[in-house]
This record gives sequence, structure tokens and C-alpha cells, in this order.
Amino acid sequence: MNKHTIEQIGIFISVTKWLILSSIIGIIVGVSVTIFLKALQVSEKSQSLLPFPHYYLLPFGLLLTVWIVKRFAPDAKGHGTEKVIEAIHKKSGKIELAVIPVKLLATIITIFTGGSAGKEGPGAQIGAGMASATSDFFRFTKNDRKKLVVCGIGAGFATVFGTPIAGAIFGLEVLVVGIIRYDILLPSFISGFSAFTTAQFLGIEYTYFNINFIQPIDLNLFLIAEVVLAGIFFGIISDITITALKRISRLIEKIPLNLYLKSFAAGLFLVLLSLFVGDQYFGLGLNTIDTVLQSNTPLNEHIPWYSFLLKTLFTAVTLGSGGSGGIVTPIFYIGATSGHWFGTFIDGNLPFFAALGFVSVLAGTTNAPIAATIMAMELFGLDVAHYAAISIVISFIITGHRSVFPSQVLDMKKSDFLKIRPGEDIAHAQVNVEDAQMEQFNSIRERIQRKRKERNERKK
Repeated sequence: MNKHTIEQIGIFISVTKWLILSSIIGIIVGVSVTIFLKALQVSEKSQSLLPFPHYYLLPFGLLLTVWIVKRFAPDAKGHGTEKVIEAIHKKSGKIELAVIPVKLLATIITIFTGGSAGKEGPGAQIGAGMASATSDFFRFTKNDRKKLVVCGIGAGFATVFGTPIAGAIFGLEVLVVGIIRYDILLPSFISGFSAFTTAQFLGIEYTYFNINFIQPIDLNLFLIAEVVLAGIFFGIISDITITALKRISRLIEKIPLNLYLKSFAAGLFLVLLSLFVGDQYFGLGLNTIDTVLQSNTPLNEHIPWYSFLLKTLFTAVTLGSGGSGGIVTPIFYIGATSGHWFGTFIDGNLPFFAALGFVSVLAGTTNAPIAATIMAMELFGLDVAHYAAISIVISFIITGHRSVFPSQVLDMKKSDFLKIRPGEDIAHAQVNVEDAQMEQFNSIRERIQRKRKERNERKK
């Protein structure tokens, strides 16, 4: 056989292999995450059966969550996706099977009792865990296991939010900032779509938004300028969110209390705080997100302008004190409410700017601009996505070399003025000024100082 024929046969075998494997993984993940979502729905409906507000149980919920995670699966701690990224980079995608039931139970307890957390992190961790377990069962190679675990992340994300393409890209993009592994692109798409359709078949319903955005002219430079400003604003919001989550978590760690007492005290603090600021910051916050994406009226007293700041605080305290759950759903809340508030200054279509915030803060906090852009298409339509792409990329750049996932590896710099060491994770990355740029800066500064000195001498 000639060289071309051998190449085509090899490609055909590889494509067939990954079509089969990724389809199977997608179905397994779709079923597993659907069980989690159904259980979460039942738990949320059960909240109304309590003779008192469900969030009064938060101190006990956090305490119980900490005990379950510490006792049975320490890797189930936190917001899920971060642990999966760490496992891929440091353990060849190896995830303990015990993480799956523990993560499911711990997240349901956290959200049922009012913890401010999301469902996508557990979805991604459950998906990745099932992919890892399947790989171990069939004794796949480490490289194949890593690929399937990446597929599991995307499939879990797609199942939770009903965005199969964005979910697949998110699973690829969130690992390394600046690189997408094209060798996993096909299996990621297949597993994401397979998981999504499986969840739909099993009765999961998804919400897609019609925000009534109609652009009367093809090119509106004024609107583009507003979108650029919005991107800068959302980059700042993203930076605030990342910084707050990190610093509050460290502050809680430094409190000289037993771990269980600390989690109980954190829950009690949030309950007492809600007596002054309201209870809309507990749980997933999906009702608030729906409101700002579908209402063209300014935020009222029930959803004040500073909602995104309080949601950041509630989420940071919940996760920092041992609560289990995702970080992306709170990020959607933060982005949508801050975007709605930004829109009141622009005096434009408020749901439009809420939609921009929804995806732009996601891009800024997770370093996933391509996934965020595709999500804008899947959730809001092309008319919004055209403008969202601008806001998303600006937010991604403005945020800098930071992330809510400190295990992300850097392989690009966001400014020619800066230099980084490729291959380091964000938690340990050193960002410095380029030598040539620093020399140029120093030269300009010295020239200014010299001219100022000459001017002062002439005055004398």
C-alpha cells in the first residue's frame, strides 16, 4: 500500500474508535448527570415542605457537607471543575470513583440548605469521574484516559446547561490558557451532543432566552462603542470576582477555629446577613438570572444594583467554608446582574447588556472566550452573539492572567508588554514586564525627567 492509503486507513480507524468511545461516554455521562439534576430538582421542591425558610439549615448543611467530603472523598471538595483540571494535569486524568456519589450528595445538601453554589462543577466532576472509571474498567492508556476525561468535562457541562457545543469547547479551553487540543475536538463534540440528547430523552428541559434584541441598521458604531465599554467593565467585574473568591477563602482558612465550627459559623453568618440584605443570594439564583434576562425595567428594591457584589460574597463564604458546588452558575448571576446594572447607565436594552455580562464574566473568570462566544449563540442567538464576541474577548484580556481555576496552565500572554513562563499553572505563574518594554519605559521616563530638569533650570 502507498503512503496515502496507509494514512487514510489510520485516520478512518481513529475516527471510528473515537466516534464509538465518545458516544458511549456521552450516554454514560448524560445518564449520570441527569440523575444528579433530577435529585437536585426534587430537593429544591422539598424546600417548601419545611415549616421555616430552608436557608436556616445552612449552618448545619455546611457542617454536614464538610464531614461527608473529608470522611469519604477529599477530592470532592470545592467547585468541582478545578479538581478535574488538577487531575488531568497532575494525575493523567485519574479520578477516584468515590468522588461521584460524594460530590452528588454534598452538592445537593449544600444547595438544599441554601448554599450559594452552582450545579455545573459537580456535573463536570461527575462526568469526568465516570469517564475515568470507564477508562480504568477497560484498561485504556493514560493518554486515552485523559482524552475521555476531557470529554467527560464537556459532556457534564453540556448536560447541565443544554449547550452541547459550548460545553465541548469549554472542556478543552479551560485546561490550558491559549491552547485548544484539536485531537480531542471530535470526541468532545460527539460526547457533548450525546450527553445533551440523552438528558433530553430522560426528561431534562432547558431554558433558552429570547431577549428581543433587534438591530435596525447593519453597522451601529455607537452601539459597538457601548459594547467595548461593557467589555472593559465586565473585565473589571471578573477581576473583582476572582480576587474576592481567593481572598475570602484565605481569610476563612486563617480563622483559628475547628474546621466544623468554622463551617457552622460561616453558615450562621450568611443567615444573619440575609436578615439585612434579603434571601435572594442563597442557592442557585436562577430566578434572578431569568428576571434580568427577560425584563427591560431597571433593577428594583428586590434586586438592587449591588446584587453581583453580594452574590460574590455569599458564594465565596459558601465555598470557602467547605460547601460543595459549582462556581459557574454564580458567575452567570454576577455577570447578568452587573450587566443589567451597566445597561441602566447606557439607557439601552437591559436584557441585551445582561446577556453580554452573562457570557463576558464567564470568559473573564474562566479564560474561556471561545466557549463563551458559542454559548452566546446557543442561548441568545446570532444577533446578540455578534456583539457578545467583542465584549467577551475584551473582558478576557482585561482580567489578566488570573482565573477561578488556579490549576489552569498558562501558554499565552495577554499583553506584549508582559512576559510569562509558559507551562506554569496560574496559582504559581510569575508575570513580569518584558525587558525591552521596560527599557523603553525607563528611557521615556528618563527623557521626561531630563526635560523637566532643564525647564526648571531655565526658570531659575
